[in-house]
Amino acid sequence: MLATPEGGALDTFPRLLMHHASVRGDRPAVREKDLGIWQTWNWAEVAEQTQALACGLAQLGFKRGDRLAIVGDNRPRLYGAMLAAQMLGGIPVPMYQDAIAAEMVFVLQDAGVHIAIAEDQEQVDKLLEIKDQCPQLQHILYDDPRGMRHYSQPFLHSCDEVVAMGRIHNRNHPDFIVEEIAKASASDVSVMLYTSGTTGKPKGVCQTHRAFIAAGEGGVAIDRHSEKDEVLSYLPMAWVGDHLFSFAQSIVAGMTINCPESGDTVMTDMREIGPTYYFAPPRVFENLLTQVLIRMEDAGTIKRKMFNYFMDVAKRCGAEILDGKPVASKDKLLYALGNLLVYGPLRNVLGLSRIRVAYTAGAAIGPDLFRFYRSIGINLKQLYGQTETCAFICVQPDNEVKFDTVGKPTPGVEIKIADNGEILVKGPTLMKEYYNRPDATAESINADGYFMTGDAGFIDADGHLKIIDRAKDVGKLSGGAMFAPNYIENKLKFFPHIKEAVCFGHDRDTVCAFINIDMGAVGNWAERRNIAYSGYTDLAAKPQVIDLVRECVEQVNAELAGDEMTAETQVHRFLVLHKELDPDDDELTRTRKVRRGFIAQKYAVLIDALYGGKTSQFIETEVKFEDGRCGKVAADLAIKEAKTFSAAAAKRAA
Repeated sequence: MLATPEGGALDTFPRLLMHHASVRGDRPAVREKDLGIWQTWNWAEVAEQTQALACGLAQLGFKRGDRLAIVGDNRPRLYGAMLAAQMLGGIPVPMYQDAIAAEMVFVLQDAGVHIAIAEDQEQVDKLLEIKDQCPQLQHILYDDPRGMRHYSQPFLHSCDEVVAMGRIHNRNHPDFIVEEIAKASASDVSVMLYTSGTTGKPKGVCQTHRAFIAAGEGGVAIDRHSEKDEVLSYLPMAWVGDHLFSFAQSIVAGMTINCPESGDTVMTDMREIGPTYYFAPPRVFENLLTQVLIRMEDAGTIKRKMFNYFMDVAKRCGAEILDGKPVASKDKLLYALGNLLVYGPLRNVLGLSRIRVAYTAGAAIGPDLFRFYRSIGINLKQLYGQTETCAFICVQPDNEVKFDTVGKPTPGVEIKIADNGEILVKGPTLMKEYYNRPDATAESINADGYFMTGDAGFIDADGHLKIIDRAKDVGKLSGGAMFAPNYIENKLKFFPHIKEAVCFGHDRDTVCAFINIDMGAVGNWAERRNIAYSGYTDLAAKPQVIDLVRECVEQVNAELAGDEMTAETQVHRFLVLHKELDPDDDELTRTRKVRRGFIAQKYAVLIDALYGGKTSQFIETEVKFEDGRCGKVAADLAIKEAKTFSAAAAKRAA
């Protein structure tokens, strides 16, 4: 039985859900690929199942103000659990599915979670491992029953069992959910998202229904989303980007959420669905480009030459054609031919053939990477936001896309630049508070109500915001030149052979860098040259690989030399790390942001070697494996000089 509230403002997510069930109940709301087959649920079915889950949670003691932990890959029932918690006036707390058990303890304890819902056996096992450390955790629900047959703990419940229990409750008390939904206010906290914790323990960001609905409505208005749009939901549910683009915008617009079968099948599933709207952090776009370039290296001579020729055409005029700007007739004709032979098939391979608009955010994207996608006809745009602002501060309007900005302020958002260059933000999408952290809330929102983003930037003559770097990371070389490490790192990561880079130089004479190679791209490169290797550490130490990295570094140096502001920050020395930087080793956050201070401390001996003029340095590093075991990786790392350029030489190279 579907309980439908009458009238009222559509100012909470449960009310929006019931509205869609009423006006477009037979349209698809969510799909999931299971065992190779796409399953579809319409809005009426989603509303009924969500109400049943909410009633079942109420039977387990979940009540207004309680927090519901949610952990797992993108699954319809986990999205439904968010709405079920909100129906009861509770607060969903999504957690990163790749977090190790020890990392989950902090969130469960900090949020005071009584009930958690897990995707499958893997996530249940992690929760069981830490349950003794979280005595307040009373019930654990699981969605996928595979492997759970012999788990007999009384506090474990299958979601099917809880939904069945809820349906009985809903039949016996048909007004219960209606009354609970009616009690909600737009100012109630709708979700608690934890920050990535680049500088310390994560903080629970409390966002209201009003804030996320405002962000969703803003995005829908700017890009004209409707119930006919399709979005692929594959990014971590604990990340603010997924919560805005897969949850909030979908429920505001009534568009369809598509959940892939697994992380390994995302590209295949994307080609099958052909989403009209796509969102990904720069890392995903970097990986897609790496895959394309690897495939082209393996292609035949004719195909490779054709690809390179038409990519030169695209680089010359593709972005201008996408923006409707005038280009030479010859280029227009060549681009049309390239679209038939190269760009169209390439978009299809990437699953982007139906894309109307694609966004990237979460970290700065290199201008070269950005230009590549727009040049092949993908309407990729940048946006800027943070967890504390519902990921919605600036967006790039159509036909106003710049490669070095993040766009104009979104409707209702005010931006100020502080005297120290920090970006200050005020608007309807600003968080309510940090959970149980009035001190941190007071530190982050100034007396005038502006949120202090911690990013440094400026507004250009056209009203676009340009991000320089994290304010705390922007420094100066000892000679006085501005040093923005993230800007240099993004240029390095444009190359398919470089997966990660960390640059150093504040208060020093020169810039030096750590490089992580991309195992897939460099492994493929090595195999085609009959270079044998036994693993990452061995491959990273090969002289040929180090020379390959040196070529990339020197190309970046030539580009940096061509800009007066960055000419002094060319990379003078570098080394290729013996291991990949990993969130499990605390070197990256779960959103894969570099924990710069931690890395500088952990690898201080390597930094000293870079600046001490050494040609090699031995290091032994402890690593954590996925099963929780610890081990050590040791290597003698070669330290290499990179060629630097004068401004005149850079112009000649260009």
